[in-house]
Amino acid sequence: MVLIGYHSSHEQFPPSRLLQLVQRAEKAGFTAAMCSDHFAPWSERQGQSGYAWSWLGAAMQATAVPFGVVCAPGQRYHPAIVAQKAATLEEMFPGRFWMAVGSGQFVNEVVTGQGWPSKRVRDQRLRESAEIIKRMWAGETVDHHGAVTAEEGKLYTRPARPPMLVGAALSEPTASFVGSWADAMITTSRPPEQLREVIRAFREGGGKGKPVFLKVQLSYARDERAAEEGAWSQWAPVLLPHDLTTDLRTPRQFDRAASVLDPRALREGVRVSSDLEEHLRWLKDDISEGVDRIYLHNVNLEHDAFIEDFGKRVLPFLGS
Repeated sequence: MVLIGYHSSHEQFPPSRLLQLVQRAEKAGFTAAMCSDHFAPWSERQGQSGYAWSWLGAAMQATAVPFGVVCAPGQRYHPAIVAQKAATLEEMFPGRFWMAVGSGQFVNEVVTGQGWPSKRVRDQRLRESAEIIKRMWAGETVDHHGAVTAEEGKLYTRPARPPMLVGAALSEPTASFVGSWADAMITTSRPPEQLREVIRAFREGGGKGKPVFLKVQLSYARDERAAEEGAWSQWAPVLLPHDLTTDLRTPRQFDRAASVLDPRALREGVRVSSDLEEHLRWLKDDISEGVDRIYLHNVNLEHDAFIEDFGKRVLPFLGS
């Protein structure tokens, strides 16, 4: 059965509000949750960026659902520290935590003052970080010198079983890359034929038999215009090319880049609709592609209505 999760966006809500929302989502029937991990939001209009790892401890204590988070080890986070904090959560909440890793965005890493390496270097750093994390979870003492450095890396507190290490992928080449080392893949919603190709690349790259998670970016409100305006106000940067969004350095630059876009194109990156039946059809199409978990991110700020209405009229019909 496919788990249907609630995505908690730290860019858009303060942590106290997110804690209330994820508790409400669990009561409404969501059977999983995940959150973003940003140092800065995508837009000045979003205006938030709480620390995900502090929040996760509180959220997992306040609920009973499994949780995940996407982070970028190697620059802002040393992989040994990522291994330690993930192991701590899994030790406290056995079987309920997974972590996805990706090569990151400059808007989050600029704070270190180290510049921003090429995609090739970032991918190498990610691969080495993932290796360090998995070895430390396995109980090894890790010494590593490469794109990242670790010396005497040993975890003295480890869970009985390590968390699932998931690879984040938005393109077919990256999906093939993460298939060779990740325990699962997480990607974002897109038309069925494109999603099918990303999953195929993951399977052929080494991900055969491994789970696929899907983060769905949608904008639901009880009024169609509110759904459109809320999505444009909060999530316009989704239309920017991925290689640009990874290289921009401030939320203001995201806003400036998005200001020249056509709002009518927003539906290419976000499922905008006030029609719950339409959202249900989209999600059934996703499930038919063989995904194992779906995490719903309502990109506008109308989350109370989203949680209530999806809980009553969408989730019961998805086999969650």
